[in-house]
Amino acid sequence: MLTVLLGFSSGLPFLLVGNTLGLWLREAGTTLTAIGFLSWVGLAYSMKFLWAPILDKTNVPLLGRLGHRRGWLILSQIIVALGLVAMAIIGPGAGLMIFASFALVVAFAAATQDIAVDAWRIEAARSDEELALLTAAFQLGYRAALLMTDALILIMVAKTGWSMSYMMMAALMGIGMLAVFFAPEPQGRRDDQDDSDKPLWTPRGLYDAIAGPFIAFFKAHGRNAIIMLAAISIYRLGDFVMGPMAGPLYIDLGIEKETIGAVRASVGLLATLIGVAAAGLSAIRFGFVRTLVAGAILGPGSNLAFSAMAILGNDLLVFNIAMAVDNFSAGFAGAALVAWMSSLTSIGYTASQYALLSSFYAILGKILKGFSGQIVDALTAATDLMTAYAIFFAGTALIAVPTVILCLMVSKVTFKSQQT
Repeated sequence: MLTVLLGFSSGLPFLLVGNTLGLWLREAGTTLTAIGFLSWVGLAYSMKFLWAPILDKTNVPLLGRLGHRRGWLILSQIIVALGLVAMAIIGPGAGLMIFASFALVVAFAAATQDIAVDAWRIEAARSDEELALLTAAFQLGYRAALLMTDALILIMVAKTGWSMSYMMMAALMGIGMLAVFFAPEPQGRRDDQDDSDKPLWTPRGLYDAIAGPFIAFFKAHGRNAIIMLAAISIYRLGDFVMGPMAGPLYIDLGIEKETIGAVRASVGLLATLIGVAAAGLSAIRFGFVRTLVAGAILGPGSNLAFSAMAILGNDLLVFNIAMAVDNFSAGFAGAALVAWMSSLTSIGYTASQYALLSSFYAILGKILKGFSGQIVDALTAATDLMTAYAIFFAGTALIAVPTVILCLMVSKVTFKSQQT
């Protein structure tokens, strides 16, 4: 249960500085191009490998009394909550630059929280089977938070407005803080002889913090590490690129916020739970890599569902089906990738290595999605807006072709390594 709550806390800020923020901005009259560019605040999630070694090597002053991982968790959660409060008070009307600055603070603190909670989750697992279960539990909480910030918040907005809704989201960060106080500090440590105990400010300690995670990863996986990193870097690329345009599509279709919230909180929630559970069971029954391949095949369902909405228009049945496909696909593929990446880390470098892997997973998509609004605007110059949306979302689904090929290559090299 604690893993579910930590997953909820980890997922809560993600859309509040991403797709849901795009809805708020679009309602405020912001252009698609500007919304696309402002999505770059999410690059903080992709840069977290730069400061992850600090979380591996140091304790937080005062809060470090709670434990190595738990201290960093509490600090990052406090900053996320305060940043959301600032966004709620200021709003986009005060100027996009100021508003975006606080969104960046939230994204940076949320990325730091991700580093700490991922390390806690991996180090707390005592076997691959337990890691798969903890990952599934984490994903359930994470996906529940995404539905909260992508669905239920819209019902709140319709009744209380954007600012008050963001205030409520800031208060919900207390759930994660409560979970930290009850969560045990994991005892995972390296058992090999190296420089892991050297202070960060010493030359040997600094070298170990920066180079150690890379050396350990390539030492464990050899040349196959390149294929693994390539597969990770494009596994969810299509979802990232299409993300900033999802909210504006709802608005431009004329779908009411209450309808969006109700459907995503009912049909979307059920589909997400089924998708995450299916991925967890698949990982236990068939292994991490086969589940990864299945997720790569299912993933594009999200993108094509949005193309269908753009073509068929504001139809409630179409919207329900699209949300079911979108949430099942995203839930399965997301859980599959997280479970596999978690299995690749080494104790002692848990935070740094997982941050490195998850940064590879996100950095290319985070960069390219900033141009999503420009692409739709450019397509609109040659056709109508809804056709432009449909072409855009279908184009992002094509990224699945090289993704499946790379995942099959990963499956092949993994099978060979197990035979030797």
